[in-house]
Amino acid sequence: MSYRYINQLATPENINRFLEFVDLAAGAGNDTANVWEIERRLVNSLPMQLCVKALHAEPSSAQLIEERYIGAAYDLEAMGKMPKNSLGWTYSKIMTALGYDPQFYPQRTEFESDADYIGFRVDKTHDIHHILTGFSLDNLGELGVISVTVAQTRYPTFLLIDLLSLLLTFFTSDTLVSDVETDADLTKTLGYKFDLISQGINIGRNAKPLFPIKWEEGLERSLEDWRSELNIKPVLEGPWSWYSRPELQAAIA
Repeated sequence: MSYRYINQLATPENINRFLEFVDLAAGAGNDTANVWEIERRLVNSLPMQLCVKALHAEPSSAQLIEERYIGAAYDLEAMGKMPKNSLGWTYSKIMTALGYDPQFYPQRTEFESDADYIGFRVDKTHDIHHILTGFSLDNLGELGVISVTVAQTRYPTFLLIDLLSLLLTFFTSDTLVSDVETDADLTKTLGYKFDLISQGINIGRNAKPLFPIKWEEGLERSLEDWRSELNIKPVLEGPWSWYSRPELQAAIA
């Protein structure tokens, strides 16, 4: 049968590795350290090698990787004094309203490999991508924004989270999107996650490369100018948009 190839994939070693990643991904919503552990385990993997190859194929990204650019730490107080509606000002207002720490990711200044640096840079710019794309900074929008990164870089940690989220929802979902009564229940449906991932992938494919941009040096630029230049059509409405949150609308009013 044509399905015999599955036997070649489903080796005991691959099954055990898969189950370990399932366990880590399932707990990532409660402990972000699980995400860092997934990154650590994938840093020398074949999927990460493909990610490195894809980024090296884009000249600006290759240059950033070679430079090992870190940039200044995000200072919410200083960014809050930037011009209204600038990328930095908007980032500061949203992160402050949510009570989020801009230095949530592991802080480093030295890197063992290109793959190690790429993981650091993806982590540092992740919330900037939330602001740019409009995807909410919670479970309702998370799969969307990581799918933007997946579409542009093949970053394996985010790709794995996308895939495992679909798989886990496949086994647990008992509700159609059309039957959901509250936004909180949306994340439990398979259709919601398919739509969210698809929208993120489409935004990523249509946008110019985000990885090589030194956001730290362009925070005072208008958010709309950045979106226009990068061909990003943000999510401005619906449950997975941060624009739909009244407290965040008030923060940037």
